[in-house]
Amino acid sequence: MRQHMFDMASSRRPFALATIAEADGGPRPVGSQMVITESHAWGFLSGGCIEADVALHGRAVLAEGAPRCLVYGRGSPFIDMRLPCGGRLDVLVEQVPGDDEAVRKLRWLSEARQPAIWESNGRERRCRSQDEGGDALAEAIVRQIFLPRQRLAVVGSDPFALAIAALGSQLGWETMLVAPFGPEDPAPFGLKCDRRSALVALQDLAPDPWTAIAVATHDLEVDEEVLVPALRSRAAYVGVLGSRRRLPERVSRLLDAGLTDTEIQRLKAPIGLPIRARSPMEVAIAVVGEIIASTPVPAAEPAGSNGSGDAGNS
Repeated sequence: MRQHMFDMASSRRPFALATIAEADGGPRPVGSQMVITESHAWGFLSGGCIEADVALHGRAVLAEGAPRCLVYGRGSPFIDMRLPCGGRLDVLVEQVPGDDEAVRKLRWLSEARQPAIWESNGRERRCRSQDEGGDALAEAIVRQIFLPRQRLAVVGSDPFALAIAALGSQLGWETMLVAPFGPEDPAPFGLKCDRRSALVALQDLAPDPWTAIAVATHDLEVDEEVLVPALRSRAAYVGVLGSRRRLPERVSRLLDAGLTDTEIQRLKAPIGLPIRARSPMEVAIAVVGEIIASTPVPAAEPAGSNGSGDAGNS
């Protein structure tokens, strides 16, 4: 939802922001959001049970200005709207002006790839980095963490590498295909392609804890050239495509290159979850699933946060 918030701010347009403040059951976690304007709504808070009603409330908030705290499910006054899960969702709907300072700060932190703490009491919003001090916002109803957007760098150019990169891109991840000296034709699936050496490309990428690196070159020497800096970086995930039979040789080469046992233990090899994947897209599913399982959560989460910001890193 962040991008929709930023788009509204760029056009100086106010919008309504609906956020799950508390949840007991339901498919969406605390922090899930919807952005609502007079004519559009983005995002979802349930399996389709309440979104239309939330959008109506959002437009009323835009017209009236006062925030609303909605309850759906158990204890709700909306007796004609039931949650199939039998649980309860508490939703804050607030008006956000087009020049909101908290949105501006969230955008700055997102572009700097820093986790952001977002707080709101319905009338006032505050956003700060995790490293900033300061007291919590008085009577905050929503307190959550927005994590940097997931990044994926795939090194290689064969069908397996393309499938991994394509699936990451479809998930909304910031995805880059690293294909050293590859063909000049545009990469398929609209992928961003860096044709410089893998070392230069990864150095410019500056991997952080929300970066995954998947190596699929089928060349031990090229793999080693990439894996050494990747395993020394802050990337949360580093995996390499290859057979289990050649893993001892790969480990020996990495040790000879100066990596420590601890650094080598970070390597996911063979790459991907063990789901008997064979085709390129099956392997891509296994790799993406393993990356999701490896995604870190913040060291300290504010109360009520699921650690994923807008129910993900979108």
